[in-house]
Amino acid sequence: MTDTADTARRWRALDAEPGTVLLDGLHALKHALRFGAEVPLAVAEDREAALALARDLAPDLVPALRGCLEPVTPDVLRALVPRPHPTGVAALALRTRAASPAEAAPAVVLDDPRHLGNVGAVVRLAAGCGASAVYTTGTVDPWHPTVVRAAAGLHFATRVEHRDAAQLPPGPLYALDPEGEDLRGLTLPDDALLAFGSERHGLSHALRAHADHLVALPMRPQVSSYNLATSVAMTLYHWMAQRPGRRAAAG
Repeated sequence: MTDTADTARRWRALDAEPGTVLLDGLHALKHALRFGAEVPLAVAEDREAALALARDLAPDLVPALRGCLEPVTPDVLRALVPRPHPTGVAALALRTRAASPAEAAPAVVLDDPRHLGNVGAVVRLAAGCGASAVYTTGTVDPWHPTVVRAAAGLHFATRVEHRDAAQLPPGPLYALDPEGEDLRGLTLPDDALLAFGSERHGLSHALRAHADHLVALPMRPQVSSYNLATSVAMTLYHWMAQRPGRRAAAG
């Protein structure tokens, strides 16, 4: 039988280590394991219920989950995780850089984003669409626990990094801007950097000035803007639609 007190002590010691990230919920743990994350500790308040859910949602991972999930009481889980996920599962993983995709694909640049949930939604989109990376400028940590939760653990499926604008990788910079050319008439190259401004202030002057192309999303008159994640989804879908049959990169 697992010593719950010992599990809690190991959790707190790991959580204090730099480079450790919280995986909040079975779905985040599922994706982390699928994409090769190192998970030194995973806990569940009802281990058998978590395994039963995994048999429905991720049967390929049941053996791995059976081997790594340690039972804890609900009180201990609440003490370890401020807002436990409804699945009653949490884990700690080591922050790592995802492998480069097998095929060339655009990278998403979020210029000084402010909303953690939107950043997580963009990471999830990038992983699903096979984007090569998500880079953020500004002060937000793209590996913040709220971002990882919103991304359902898919940080391990695509490269997620904070970068200064001057440190972005090479490639033509396509900046989303209302004054740009309509996206529907453009072909986005596979090595493009797709830059999106913050929810409130838009693109910074510095990034806009370095853009090779300004791109506008089609929008009904008198509507001011789309949500950030929606804008990224529309742009990545446009890129994917130009390449029917292309296999999305797994990371």
